[in-house]
Amino acid sequence: MDRFSRFTILINRIVRNVHRIKAEEMSRFGLKGTHVSCLYYLHRAEKPLTASELTVICDEDKAAISRAVDYLSREGYVVCEGASPKKYKSPVLLTEKGEEVSKAIASRVDSIIEAASEGLTDEEREVFNKSLDLISGNLQKICDGK
Repeated sequence: MDRFSRFTILINRIVRNVHRIKAEEMSRFGLKGTHVSCLYYLHRAEKPLTASELTVICDEDKAAISRAVDYLSREGYVVCEGASPKKYKSPVLLTEKGEEVSKAIASRVDSIIEAASEGLTDEEREVFNKSLDLISGNLQKICDGK
């Protein structure tokens, strides 16, 4: 198998499996992938995040994050507070229910990542992540025409 085939097949397989795991794991909470990402990053953040910041962190479009935050708010996982007249710029805060679920999500993510990287040393993980960052950045430059 040539480098291109191997690279694209493996990347596609990883992406499909990540989506499948997200869907299977979060169906018990009635959540979708974008909801999971929002809750996960809100839980891990050192400060409250806005929907605008979640768009960047989750690498999703503004509409998808707006829908996710609206859903999470309606279902009692988050509240949007702040002085900003634009809801998109207001901090999104986890409720008690959101904190409980996001903690469970983070724990499950940690265990899945640990299982997925079984057999790799910390050094190998670091090299792998650095390589993925570099490849991603290079592909982004190509897409941006640079």
